[in-house]
Amino acid sequence: MTASSTPVKNPVPIAGVHHTARPTWKLAETVHFYRDLLGLPLVHAISARGWGPEDHADFLHFFFDSGNGSTIAFFYYIGTTPPDFVAVRDDYRYRASHTAWRVTSREDLLAAREKIEAAGIEIKYQIRHEVIESIYFDDPNGYSLEITWQVRPFGQVDLDDAARTMDAAVALENARGQTPFTKIDQVWSGKAGKLAEEFEQAKTLEEVA
Repeated sequence: MTASSTPVKNPVPIAGVHHTARPTWKLAETVHFYRDLLGLPLVHAISARGWGPEDHADFLHFFFDSGNGSTIAFFYYIGTTPPDFVAVRDDYRYRASHTAWRVTSREDLLAAREKIEAAGIEIKYQIRHEVIESIYFDDPNGYSLEITWQVRPFGQVDLDDAARTMDAAVALENARGQTPFTKIDQVWSGKAGKLAEEFEQAKTLEEVA
């Protein structure tokens, strides 16, 4: 068993995602999109005069119910303008930060797509990748949203593969001062080497037994 696949004895006692939060400078459009078009109930709003540092702007922090006890939230900083680092970029690294909601069947995924398109929201694409099938679209702020259906539950093979993958990748990252880490092939090669070692160890144990 690899180190990263060893169960933690005392894991952090969390019970799922409560909320994700991002800033918005499009207050009316954001409320209209999530409440009126997607139909997510507006369930809570905090209004505050600054917070923490002296230069912190007054703000609204508001939450929409996104199902199963979770919410999606936004900060609206009153009287401010968006800084350059939040500008929308047509870049896969920008879109790596996104919110993904879960549905429990492909029928629900297709129904979600139909309702979203009926509301006049463009679906950017629908794709199945490994164990999930998803639709993707953007909110008025340019934030990427995903609705996903997991086609099968994770099994032991997924846990074992995830441990081997991340062990190999971490080893490569730690060795970057000696060998550049530039290609996924390096991860695959590291996994293959580890599997070969495990196979030889198991074979030796069988011969001894």
